Parts: sequence; C-alpha cells; structure tokens
Amino acid sequence: MHMKQARRIAAVALAGSLALAACGGGGGDDGGGSGGGDGEASGGVVTINGTEPQNPLIPTSTNEVGGGKIVDLLFAGLVRYEADGSVVNEVAESIETEDNQNYTVTLEEGWTFSDGTPVTSSSFVDAWNYGALLSNAQNSSYFFESIEGFSYEEDSELTGLEVVDDHTFTIALSQPESDFPLRLGYSAFYPLPESAFEDMEAFGENPVGNGPYTMASEGAWQHNVRAELVPNESYTGGRPAQNGGVTVVFYDNYDAAYNDLLSGNLDVMDEIPSSAFTTFEEELGDRAVNQPAALNQNLQVPSYLPQFEGEAGLLRRQAISMAIDRDQIAETIFGGTVTPSQDFTVPSIEGWTEDVPGNEVLQYDPEQAAELWTQAEEIEPWEGTLTISSNADGDHQAWIDAVTNSLRNALGVDAQYEAYPQFSEFLDARDNQEISGLFRGGWQADYPSLSNFLAPIFFTGAGSNDSFYSNPEFDDLMRQVNAAESVDEANQLITQAQAVLFEDLPAIPLWVENATGGHSEAVDNVVFAWNRQVQMAGVTKE
Repeated sequence: MHMKQARRIAAVALAGSLALAACGGGGGDDGGGSGGGDGEASGGVVTINGTEPQNPLIPTSTNEVGGGKIVDLLFAGLVRYEADGSVVNEVAESIETEDNQNYTVTLEEGWTFSDGTPVTSSSFVDAWNYGALLSNAQNSSYFFESIEGFSYEEDSELTGLEVVDDHTFTIALSQPESDFPLRLGYSAFYPLPESAFEDMEAFGENPVGNGPYTMASEGAWQHNVRAELVPNESYTGGRPAQNGGVTVVFYDNYDAAYNDLLSGNLDVMDEIPSSAFTTFEEELGDRAVNQPAALNQNLQVPSYLPQFEGEAGLLRRQAISMAIDRDQIAETIFGGTVTPSQDFTVPSIEGWTEDVPGNEVLQYDPEQAAELWTQAEEIEPWEGTLTISSNADGDHQAWIDAVTNSLRNALGVDAQYEAYPQFSEFLDARDNQEISGLFRGGWQADYPSLSNFLAPIFFTGAGSNDSFYSNPEFDDLMRQVNAAESVDEANQLITQAQAVLFEDLPAIPLWVENATGGHSEAVDNVVFAWNRQVQMAGVTKE
C-alpha cells in the first residue's frame, strides 16, 4: 500500500539503522510536524483529495490508499512513523526483547477509543487474531505470518500472543525477526474495540478508533462523495489534531481536484495530475511539494494468463520491459518528477543498491525487445490485443498511452489502454482475476524497509500479491531476510531475492515517484512524510 513514525523502542537496536533517510519535512518527538503536545484542536476543517475506499474501513481489510488515508487518521498503533521515517512509540510504552523472537509489549495507561472504552492488551490481541483468521478474508492477514500459530491452510489462533494483564502482552514469533517492531505502525496491527466484534460489517461503515480523529457522525462516510472526520477528544498520543477536522473528498480525476486546489476549494492535494507536472511549481510557488518518496510503479503480469506462461511468456515479459523508454517518459510525461526504476524497491530506503543481477532487462533496447518477441512468436504466436489496465480516476492515461505506443512501435503488437472508471472497480476486477492483460501496480511503503516492497507483493499468498505469483525460492529467501541478524545480512538476501524476481519478471518495474502535491493559501504547516502521506493532524487552518 501503500502505502504510513523515538520516544523509544526498548532493546531493538536495529530499529534506528533500518529507518529511512530523511527526505524532507520535520521530525522529532512532536510527531514530525503533527503538532505534538496536548493542545486542543482549533480552526477550520481541512479538505484533502481522496478516492472511494475499496473495502470497509477495518484496519486489516484496508490495503489501498483510498481507505488507508482514512484508517490512519482514525487509529493509532503501538508505534508511529515520523515524517522522516523514524519510528517512535505511540500506544506502546515499551517493546522489549532479548532474542528478536520473543517480545514483551507494555502499553501506556490512559488510552481509550473514541467511544470511551479502554485500549487494552486484548484490544490488540483480539484484533490481530481476527485479522489472521482465513475465514475472515482480511487483505492484510499476511502480516501475521511471523507469529506462532498462523496458518495459510486453516483457521488457527495466533498461539504466540498472550495477554499478561490489561497493559501487557507477549508476542512469540516462529523465528527471530529483528525488524518486527518496525512493522507495528502499519494499519494491520491497529487495535479494535470490543464493539467491533459485535457487528464487524456495521463497524466497517462507521469505525471507532483510538487515533487523532473520529468519524463526524454515523453516515459520515458518504460513498463516492466524501468522508468527514472530526478531532478525537480522547486521543492522548503524539499527533493531536491542530485543526477542526479533516474531510477527504473523493474525486473522479486528479484534474478536477487540482482545479479545486487552484481555486481554493480544496486545501491539500497529495498527487499532482500529469497535465500540471510542468506548471504546478510555478502556479503554486512555495505551496508546491516535489520531494523523494518511498513509492513506485510497475506493470503487473497476471500469472493466470496463458499468453505469459512458459518460455514464450518469459520472453514476452522481457521484450515488453526492454521496449519501454523509461527515461523519455519520465521527462516528457512526468516532467522529471519520477526516476526510472533500477530494481523492485526505492533508493530512498537505507540499504538500496543498483547492483541487482538481472536488472539489465530494465534498459531501453527496442532492437533486443523485437528479437525477444520474435523468439516468443516462434514458440507460440500472440493472438489479440495486449491491454494495460488501470483506473481512469487516477490520471494514468498519458503514461500508459506512451507505453502502449512504445510496444506497438517496437514489437508490432496491438497494444491498448483499458480503463476502469473508478479505482475501486479496477481493484475488484484485479482481485477477481478479471483482467485479461497487464495492469498498473503501485506500491506506497507501509513501513521503512526494503523488504516491504517485496514480501507483501510477491510472497506466495500475500495480501497484495495481485499477480498471484509463486516461487518457493523467493519465499525461502524472504524468510531468511526476516530472520537476518543484521541489516547488512538482510540487504544481501534482499538482493538475491530480487535476482529471482528478475529471472521470473512477475512484474515489470517502471519508475520511482516523487511526492508531488501542494496546498491552498488557507492552510499552513503542511508536511509530506517519507511515504508521501500528508501529516494531516498537523495542518492548521484559520
């Protein structure tokens, strides 16, 4: 997803060394621009662009940015991520371990949900057990794989979780995993109140959280229109609301949102339309944002499509990759706001390297691409149209048209853009295996680690494995990454795992995106974090 930051994380020495290098914005104990302290919310309601959530607003169900933008304002986890990607405790007073396998979590006292009920150890343990059960069909169940008792085969309780008392619980992992605490700020690990389990369907429409905001009222999520949030008066964490509320407005396209931003009808926009890439910094002046971020784009290749199976399928994937002129598209379509990919991750996270075996397939070489396509044709002729699918409300047509034009010119294949009107419709078609060609894949980091760009997307059965890829060698390497005793060892294994991906090409890396956005003259203190998310609690408005 998407795509989320000390006081301290006790006895976890690797936490600091795995954190993202600063890429702009604030940092420090006040929540990286979120205001900090115990001041009361004041001022006007801040509006930000968004898209209709695909799923109910349940933390373990939400794994796309439309819903994630809302869920992250409604809930608080054991830790949070600062604007620079550093990790600080939030609901946790401490997270302690002596062996990176057995953890003891102590909660700060005084936390409550917005309905007044207390946040206890059971709030976390029950929520995680719910998210891990296969029968509950939660998109983020993969994130609990490390905990003892997790099963991909049948419903199974997470036996590695034990409530000691209302403010203490323990976590036993199946193996040592030194970066486990880094993940605990991701939405999959948020707590749930007891009321959620009485009617989870109703809860997903009107969630009750422990974060800086709460739903304005029952029905505040107006489907395909907006979601209205107000400050949560019971929130005691490090990112209290410094405004009168946040309204997420769902737009059908980025151009409409940008026009609203220019006219003052929208306060914050976290992604600039391609039509404005060459003009937005001049038009917005010091209100424009253009900085490195931990997100990338790729073309996913569904493993269930026969035309991409076997030797011919691999040759076609290689040909498609080498037929794309990433440098030209980055300059002419994106105005230099993206950087061509050199691997499956992003350079802004510590440990990144451009020296990954097999990444030469990302180099533009139309002659070699044509030769590879010809070899595939000799094995099994291509039939029909090569489509690239995406959502029409996400402003992707310009670059997809450029890619399909490159494929037609280099490979002589009929390549076309297939648009779904809304992001949620595109996601449903993707998840139901209804897409008959390539499709756009984008990843906004959940937590500051290179492995987050690999395991959730390519591990067998992972919640965001949208191409339904499976390779036991890759899976084994990612397990070794989790068990690595040092950052260097983990990064070496990540390079090996990426080499496997380049051999298989279940997805074709395209480019790494900058965080591009801006705000109106009505608001101040707008900070874009390491993963492009705006620190909305810290935004002020008279």
